[in-house]
Amino acid sequence: MRKNVPIRAASPGVMWRTDAQLRKSYEYLKFLVALMLMLMLVCQDSLLGVHIMARSCCIIVPFFRHLRHLVIKWKWKMWMRPTNYSLTSGTITDLCRSKHQLIVENALLRQQLIVLRRQVNRPQLNNTDRALLVLLASRLRTWKRALLIVQPDTLLRWHRQGFRLFWKRKSKANSRQPRIPAETVELMKQMAQENRLWDAERIMGELLKLDIRVCKRTVQKYMRVARSPKPSKRKPNQNWSTFLHNHASEVWACDFLPVYDLLFRPLFIFFIIELSTRRVVHYGATRYPTDEWVAQQLREATPFGQAPRFLI
Repeated sequence: MRKNVPIRAASPGVMWRTDAQLRKSYEYLKFLVALMLMLMLVCQDSLLGVHIMARSCCIIVPFFRHLRHLVIKWKWKMWMRPTNYSLTSGTITDLCRSKHQLIVENALLRQQLIVLRRQVNRPQLNNTDRALLVLLASRLRTWKRALLIVQPDTLLRWHRQGFRLFWKRKSKANSRQPRIPAETVELMKQMAQENRLWDAERIMGELLKLDIRVCKRTVQKYMRVARSPKPSKRKPNQNWSTFLHNHASEVWACDFLPVYDLLFRPLFIFFIIELSTRRVVHYGATRYPTDEWVAQQLREATPFGQAPRFLI
């Protein structure tokens, strides 16, 4: 597939005829100039030569005017060709064109986009393309129907990303250093740590006595840092998987398993297994599980005092 091919709005037949007329006129002009020079060399000092020069000028001057008109017309049509290299120049060119030409060109471009959409699954877009699509879609009411190469949700995601990037850049601090001196921060932490009953407004008042002005949010931020519990230096306890691995032989697990009979009536099966061997220690079934029934099942599962250390 060819890339970076300019889209021409003018008819190809008209442009070909204009180029052919220019080439033909240029060849005819060269022939006339050569003929006039040859006659001037032959008849240099005679009245016939002067007459030939006068007649040649009468022929060449109107021809030059016609050629100039063709050149201006050709340059105008070339300038009126919109290309896909610059959006600004194409928009300025469209202001000088008729509504009929714009509608026909819009239909032609739409058909080409439909064909490209069938061939290109995921077009490559840069940040400039995304910004232009978001900007143009914001100025069009029917922007959802005009999108062909991207989905409306994709365009909305680009808009939200640009919005977050704009406000992130706008709210970014000019310098990385804090605006409050380090001595003031240490003083606020010390006051918050030594006076647990003081709130942010009380600390603000005490700082005003020292001619230090800070806002309430700043005081609250450093109060949380000063009053937060410090992490313990003691090693954390073992996790659940380590506990099960170390005490699997001393742990039983019990649970209920709901099932249904042939008449679709609920039935609850209570079972107890040993974790180390996966052995079923005890099981029982009932339609109405109660506390008394579960306690009786536990007594039946542990006869003669054979009970585990842990039951989960």
